[in-house]
Amino acid sequence: MLFRSLIAVIFHLGRWCSAGCKPVAILAALLCLAGNLWAGGGVLRLEFSSAVRGEPLLPNKTTVPFGGAPATVSRLDWLVSGLELRRLDGTWTLGREWFGVVKNGRGAADADGVPAEEFQAVRFQVGVAPEENAADPATRPPGHPLHPDVCGLHWGWQGGYVFMAMEGHRADGSGFSLHVANDPQLMTVELPVRFRGGGPVTLSLELDAQAALGAVDPERDGVSTHSRPGDPAGPKLKAAVERAFRVRSVSYDLFQKPDPASLVASYAPPVGTRPYALSLSERLPRVTLPADNPLTREGVALGHRLFHDTRLSSNGTQSCASCHDKAAAFSENRAVSIGADGHAGRRNAMPLFNLAWASSFFWDGRAPTLRAQALEPLRDVHELNLPPAEAVAKLAANAAYSAQFTAAFGSPGVTEARLGLALEQFLLTLVSQDSKYDRAARKLEKLTPSEANGLRLFITEFDPARGLRGADCFHCHGGTLFTNGKFHNNGLTLAPGDTGRGDVTDDPADGGTFKTPSLRNVALTAPYMHDGRFATLEEAVDHYSTGVTRQPNLDPNLAKHPVSGIGLTPEEKRDLIAFLHTLTDTAFTGGPPTTDLAREP
Repeated sequence: MLFRSLIAVIFHLGRWCSAGCKPVAILAALLCLAGNLWAGGGVLRLEFSSAVRGEPLLPNKTTVPFGGAPATVSRLDWLVSGLELRRLDGTWTLGREWFGVVKNGRGAADADGVPAEEFQAVRFQVGVAPEENAADPATRPPGHPLHPDVCGLHWGWQGGYVFMAMEGHRADGSGFSLHVANDPQLMTVELPVRFRGGGPVTLSLELDAQAALGAVDPERDGVSTHSRPGDPAGPKLKAAVERAFRVRSVSYDLFQKPDPASLVASYAPPVGTRPYALSLSERLPRVTLPADNPLTREGVALGHRLFHDTRLSSNGTQSCASCHDKAAAFSENRAVSIGADGHAGRRNAMPLFNLAWASSFFWDGRAPTLRAQALEPLRDVHELNLPPAEAVAKLAANAAYSAQFTAAFGSPGVTEARLGLALEQFLLTLVSQDSKYDRAARKLEKLTPSEANGLRLFITEFDPARGLRGADCFHCHGGTLFTNGKFHNNGLTLAPGDTGRGDVTDDPADGGTFKTPSLRNVALTAPYMHDGRFATLEEAVDHYSTGVTRQPNLDPNLAKHPVSGIGLTPEEKRDLIAFLHTLTDTAFTGGPPTTDLAREP
């Protein structure tokens, strides 16, 4: 896709530079970013989900009324095709080959080349047109939505595809199998929705499974149909499905598609809980969330409450949020934090966002999991100074908390492990992905010439011998996360007794190395470095320009520079800092309450 190709160009310019690319090529790419990225049209993603009474449909769990008795749905799959968009003048566009498959009630399908104009409605088919229905599915390439190995909805030469399959069990243990198929049952869905094309757009659509299944009377229509002539259920399902979709939201971004193979596993939260689905931009790397701690609305709400509760400190005066302020990207704007009992900490409070991609935590990486990291401030005498056992006793004595733990984990009990799991769930929802830089990549904003030059400096190698003059930031802060998550010695003079990662590993090679923080929201997270020694971005940039000290473990990408440094000019420093300010995500730091940040599944 054009979108993915251009984003790849932007984020891999640094590699090209090290391979000998000329600055003029970099500038051309940046001008493309600042100008008309989407001249060839944008990407429209239709993201499908299914629900019952406004709640996500969970396979084999959610009950659905069927003939006056409860039933559960074990399979809800369907095909989509023939996407069209209605312009403001009433005419329709696209209408070309477009297919998708939805499994377990969730899925997505993309359309490229959407023009930069306003639209007022979408129209698509559930099923495939007669010519496609009669075609040989074996001719489809691997991975195509209509390939039998992908969709699982092809059931023979005479019948063609199953357009929609609804299967499950009734309360008495008997089953039902409703297959909408055959050309007369091809369904057309038309939905009014206003949006603008030309860039990445996601339309989130929802099928009301109760409305669809409720169209069939099992006593009169039967519990099985393949939509053969004379089957009464087929026409009823067709009419109901055409009316059962609604538009949930319009987002000017593309979000990661769910993996159909993992959907059933992802729908395995504790009994009585509801899934909490993160919306992760496609510009961010794929991520695997903890399989043993699935995100639920109840678990995230509990974690949010715990994060902000001062009862989790020795004297009831501080919470996690005291040192991790949302307005500062969940960091604290002081060199080191002061604990509940007045003790000064040793290191700067790291910002808390995009933690799902981290493999270790704290400046020295001493915590291997997020749940372990979340409990350490309780134990630390310089922080909350409340042993976890005492925190558990406090919470267990509170009836409201006991009930909330039961709701979040499906059974009674307030434990240290559950305390860590709840905090982990909340922290995993803190995703920052919508800065000005991100919006520029989606043609919603433009970088100024100063910001664009700052980006050029950021991603360009410092190699004057080859005509490259850059700030060399991308080696440690490259990619869409703006961190490589590794530990580096960046040439700081060290305080006695603090060797960073070396304190954890006892490996001399790790001496003076600290975890690379993300530069997202960096303009909000002053002061800088592990000990907060630099009060401003200007001081931090000065360090990398001329202040790096030679040390045995100095990172090679800094050690290759002249002893005098790279010597950025005042204008280059200003431009670099201007670019760093484009990484501020005000939707994250000043938007709705953190528990409302995810779009529901």
